[in-house]
Amino acid sequence: MAVPRVIYEAKPGSPLEIDRARYARLAGETAGRALVERFTVPRRSGRAWPVRAGQLFRIVAVEGPQVADLNVWSLANPRERFWASRTRQLHQAHLTAFDRLWSCLPYLRPMLTITADTIQYGRDEDGGGCHDLLGTRCDPYVHKLLNGEDFDLCCHSNLVRAVAPFHLTELDVHDVLNVFQVTGLTPEGRYFVKPSPARTGDFIEFFAEIDVLCAISVCPHGDLSVPVWGPDAGDPLATCRPLGVEIWEPAADLLAGWAQPRPSDYAGGHGFLSKAASSPHESL
Repeated sequence: MAVPRVIYEAKPGSPLEIDRARYARLAGETAGRALVERFTVPRRSGRAWPVRAGQLFRIVAVEGPQVADLNVWSLANPRERFWASRTRQLHQAHLTAFDRLWSCLPYLRPMLTITADTIQYGRDEDGGGCHDLLGTRCDPYVHKLLNGEDFDLCCHSNLVRAVAPFHLTELDVHDVLNVFQVTGLTPEGRYFVKPSPARTGDFIEFFAEIDVLCAISVCPHGDLSVPVWGPDAGDPLATCRPLGVEIWEPAADLLAGWAQPRPSDYAGGHGFLSKAASSPHESL
């Protein structure tokens, strides 16, 4: 049997090799920060907000364990949005400090860099990890499929409502980073979840590499300790809690030498060749 091989290995000097010292300073040197905004997102709801390039924001467990689903778009161009599957391939299935959230094609640049993660979950005995990219948001369509019921209390629906004031629609909502959510794969390859390990005061912090619009759903399934599908399904309302969001402006000296990443400079040929540049053997 062949030995597993990590497929997306970068050459030295790629954007995957970030300046860890810089981002550690952004996370650690908080005395010079200025608070831009702080708000609470009620349980079973969603909210969207802009973050400017060079700012930081936190998602905070303000009352105990609770899962959130995070979407991200370029503020100037919502066609550029977070690409969960490529981020998973470039980094790992569960994100933590110094991992980045990458945008979709044809842009393919870091949108956010994680600067701090107080959970520090690592890998458990079942191979589970926290801050999940294996799965995606819960939605009313899968509820209808599995339970045969119309159920509007889903992360997809929360995100649809959250982005409506920014003139985005259901078609703009995309695969998410499941914040504070522990997941993995069974030996048979089935997706599993465990209760969120977040405790009051825990947070994950992001640095905005470009101007972004962020949106979270405070998951209507709460901390995932109550099954929502299957024979033991119940209403997890008692395990649902609000989440806090904080936006910060770091001290200016911490941004010295930093520049916003540019979109991919791939020329965009895609193999389309002009007649003059075509192979001399094509007519044979």
